[in-house]
Amino acid sequence: MLTILFDGIAYGMLLFILAVGLSVTMGLMNFINLAHGAFAMAGGYLTVVLMQRFELPFLGCLPLAFVATALLGAVLERTLYRHMYKKPHLDQVLFSIGLAFMSVASVDYLMGSQQQIMQLPDWLRGRTELWDGALGMGHYRLFIIAVCAALTVGLQFILAKTRFGSRLRASVDDARVAAGLGIRVNLIFAATFAVGSGLAGLGGALGAEVLGLDPTFPLKFMVYFLIVVAVGGTSSITGPLWAALLLGIADVGGKYYMPKLGSFIVYSLMIAILIWRPQGLFVRKGGR
Repeated sequence: MLTILFDGIAYGMLLFILAVGLSVTMGLMNFINLAHGAFAMAGGYLTVVLMQRFELPFLGCLPLAFVATALLGAVLERTLYRHMYKKPHLDQVLFSIGLAFMSVASVDYLMGSQQQIMQLPDWLRGRTELWDGALGMGHYRLFIIAVCAALTVGLQFILAKTRFGSRLRASVDDARVAAGLGIRVNLIFAATFAVGSGLAGLGGALGAEVLGLDPTFPLKFMVYFLIVVAVGGTSSITGPLWAALLLGIADVGGKYYMPKLGSFIVYSLMIAILIWRPQGLFVRKGGR
């Protein structure tokens, strides 16, 4: 039981890092980006290529995955996404899901359709047993929890305590007034989109070994990202975090105890929470 809970927490923390960028673009920038999973896939494939072909260490690949996908997100935001911000949500959905399918086809052509295998360092492959085996902690899942917890604290601090966070909140609440006060709203949004993309790439690099990595990754986990954002709400970091943890624990526990009903449990939990709180678990007052 404790092992399942531990694995569920690790899975949930990973989903949070993967989905928090989508929460930012939907809640703070009011843009529905269904191609968010493509950035995660890019980070995963970049890590695999760097490790297999260039023999770079795993820990060295993680910051490179973040930086590369953040730069990719910044370029796409400047060239493509920015023109869609004021479009209707249906146009945004069609545009971004088209990008997702294009990324799937491109990766399938360049890398092949087979699932990629990531060779972890020896120190991350072990497992520690506590209390006569009642709790089994995989070292890699423990590493994921530690990294994701540190990122969560850092994100919360940036949004709540820094000048960038206050300018971002001001730009979200009223972009016209923020621009009149001298805040470079377009630059703030571009940086936010880039960081969200970078976090997705980092999550893809961390999750390649746990979730599996193939060209269908953006489509396979699109629903999970949307569940995290919908259940957690889009106006804070806390909401998606709790939603991801609930989803991770429910998914791992459901697949262990009732394999045939695992997905049914997740969707039932989502429906129950949305009926109880249609705006998500946490809603920031005063924002739009």
